[in-house]
Amino acid sequence: MVDTKSVTRREVSFANLDEVVAFAEHAVQSNAETIGNWSLGQILEHVATVMEKSIDGFDIKPALQVRLLGRWFLKNRFLKQGMPPGFQLKGPAAKELLPPEVDPQAALDHLRRAAERLKTETRREVHPFFGKLDQAESNRINCRHAELHMSFINAA
Repeated sequence: MVDTKSVTRREVSFANLDEVVAFAEHAVQSNAETIGNWSLGQILEHVATVMEKSIDGFDIKPALQVRLLGRWFLKNRFLKQGMPPGFQLKGPAAKELLPPEVDPQAALDHLRRAAERLKTETRREVHPFFGKLDQAESNRINCRHAELHMSFINAA
């Protein structure tokens, strides 16, 4: 297992969901390599799954301390500065969110559908870590989340 805090990742910044999809399309088209622990298909599938769960709801409920930390301290920081690498999902969160190996094209198709839903549907479920988010905040959090994971893709 690679220590994701110590690898040199590419700088990725997304202003909107269309940029997330465009980057993913280029990565799949160029058959991009990844650094870290996940394949290209797994990265895209995970990002798509989290996007959909922003609308449909997550099954996980972190401990109260984690929820308070996320809502009071991390939400605004992550919205503005992005998300750091190295967080390891465990227990029910890992079961719900860790992606299986998946074909990159299938994951890209899933990502396209999920991003389109985020752009067109206004309903958002309460985020398990960040609490209640409006549509704009939810879309920005999903862009920051995509930046984190897609920074492990070496797309030329």
